[in-house]
Amino acid sequence: MMKTLIVAVAALATAAPALAQDSSRNPAFGEATLSAGFDNGDPLQRRFRGGGPNDASRLPGSCTGNVGTPPDFRVNYTAGGRPLIFRSVSTADTTLVINGPDGRWYCDDDSFGDLDAEYRFNSPQSGVYDVWIGVVRMNEADATLVVSER
Repeated sequence: MMKTLIVAVAALATAAPALAQDSSRNPAFGEATLSAGFDNGDPLQRRFRGGGPNDASRLPGSCTGNVGTPPDFRVNYTAGGRPLIFRSVSTADTTLVINGPDGRWYCDDDSFGDLDAEYRFNSPQSGVYDVWIGVVRMNEADATLVVSER
């Protein structure tokens, strides 16, 4: 009986994939603190190398692309009455993976109308948004993260 229980626990421990994305780590390419109505700095743009060794499809939801372990960028946001929009821009096929203030994973591939991604929070929460730019069919690529309210 004890041997069966140990085998069952070991099987459960290996059945769920470990998430390689780690929001507790410092973002690889910096962070910004924004409040609703950040018109003077809208859009915020940061250029960096997206992608990484981890398959984003192992995350909950319909995430795709290869992403790094720590977040690429972190946005500390104070919400107001405006939407919060994240966009990736690159010559490569990019995706977005966002861990929101509620702890949920939000993902997009190609919603910007081409091979770039866009995720729109129509009623964003205040808090931390950890963002990864994923790359499809490549390990890494140059990309720009755009954060906007319009």
